[in-house]
Order: sequence, then C-alpha cells, then structure tokens
Amino acid sequence: MNSARFVEDQLPGIKASGESGPEQCWALAALTVGWPYGFGQVGTECTPSRRKQISNSHPEPESILTKCQVLNGSGKTACDGCQWYPGGERVLLFDCQGFVKWILKKIYGWQPAGGGCTSMWNDNSNWKAKGSVADGIPKDTIVVLFYRSKEDSRKMAHAGLGYQMTTYECSSGVQYSGSINKKWEYWAVPVCADGDVPTPTPVPTQKPTLRKGSTGPYVVECQEDLLKLGYDLSPYGADGKYGNKTAAAVKQFQKDSGLVADGICGPKTWAALDEATAGDVTLYTVTVPHCTKATALKLMEQYPGATCETEQG
Repeated sequence: MNSARFVEDQLPGIKASGESGPEQCWALAALTVGWPYGFGQVGTECTPSRRKQISNSHPEPESILTKCQVLNGSGKTACDGCQWYPGGERVLLFDCQGFVKWILKKIYGWQPAGGGCTSMWNDNSNWKAKGSVADGIPKDTIVVLFYRSKEDSRKMAHAGLGYQMTTYECSSGVQYSGSINKKWEYWAVPVCADGDVPTPTPVPTQKPTLRKGSTGPYVVECQEDLLKLGYDLSPYGADGKYGNKTAAAVKQFQKDSGLVADGICGPKTWAALDEATAGDVTLYTVTVPHCTKATALKLMEQYPGATCETEQG
C-alpha cells in the first residue's frame, strides 16, 4: 500500500503526463487503492485519534475502531506494523463523497459542492449533464456515479467515480472495479470534466407512495398540486399530513382522471398530478353580483375546470 506522502510525490508527474483529465484521475485513484473508509472524511490522515473522533461523532461503522490496532483492545499502543502505516507513514481517510471530491480537487482544482451525496447530486451547478445508468453511461469523460437509499428514495446513499466503464469508490475502503456494478443508478458529469459530454437525459424522479399516515415534503407537494387543481383540503391546506381529507381529495382526483380510486398516491397518480399541473396555473375567484344560475352555467362553459358557488341574500 502507498503512503500519502508517496502519492503526493507522484502527483506532479501525473499532472505533467499530458494525459487527459480522466486518465490523470484514474492514475491518481489507482495509487490510493486500499486506503481506509472514515465517515465525513475528505482526505484526512489516518490516526488513532482521528478514528476515535469519527466514532464519537458518528455511531457507525464500528469498524472505525475495531480495525485500528491501537483502539481495538489488542494491547498495541502504536501504529507500527499496521497495514495503514506503510513504511512508518500515514495514509488518508475518506468516505464515498469525500473520495470523489479529493480526486477531482487534486486533478482539476475543483470539487463539487454539498456536504453529502444527496446535496452534491441535487446541486445542479455541480454538473454539465445528468442521466440514468439504465440509459447508458458516457465513456469518454469522467462521471460521478450514484445510487439511492433503499430506506428513503429522496436521498442518495453512495457515490463513486466512473470512466470507460470502470469505477473507483470508497466503501469499505478505496477499491477498483473493472465493470459497472448493477448497484449504480445515476451518473453526473462534473462541470470540471473534459471530454465529450452527452446531451442530458431525463432522470426519473423517485417519488414515494403516499397513503393515510404519511407525512413530509412529498405530502406537501401532493397537497399543493391538489389545491392548484381546485380540490378541497380545508381547513388544513398543505400541512404535510396525509389524513382523511387528503385521501378523499386524492380519491376524487383519481376518479376524475380515470384511475383506480383508492386514495393512495402512487406512481400513476403522481404522473397524473404532474401532467395536470404542468406549466404555470393561476387560480382566480370572481364574484358576479345579481347573476342568474343559467348565466353562471353559460359562463363556466368558457372556462374548463371552473366551479360555481352561490350566496344567498
């Protein structure tokens, strides 16, 4: 295993090689294979004190302690002989997004914004293009690869680097793969990248299925769509809580859209809502005094989706 000092000494030669940016990234990444994982780390020295600090600030993984010969109860008090102390010199710690940032910073002098995989992916100023792995991955430029969390589809669980259908990532440590693992779902070309950049392809939005008891920002989005379309959610409005009123409104929308009216907002209902609310829609309330019902009905024919309420007195 190479030490951090050795890798740093090789960096000027890599950058002066005349190779493309992606080739330089791959040459640098190859020198770091085996370097250890550390949550929240973007290339900090691997020391017992740093590992202890990570453990105190983050409950997992426990391996941050058990794999350290000074902290795992083996009785050793120094790093001598540790695989991560080659020749008496330190290696560096990364988490997945920290490894991506470190490589891009060293080669391009730029790194994507964001404190984690999700915020990095969501910040479109980081990327020239985004796409789905299922639709194909750009081969001639470096990409950052992502896959979503199984527990929360709004979040990205992991990130790595891809080039020429091979990958480097820091999971249990920095590792190389000669193929694209099926776990990867999305790619993004960083703004610093050279090489051919493809036309962006739509990235599917993974909206969760909502039902009574659901809460959160996606419930608010659903409720705002329903309100925009004129469905009644009074007296609660878009409160982020999927209760009886929201379920009833969803059920009515489903009936109006020719869908199964089960009151559950799943993929088909989301798609129908997105289509129905596409573009800017402005709602108006117009009061027409002394208007007969017949006249009101005739007016409504000119405005699809309009509703009529009468007042007595």
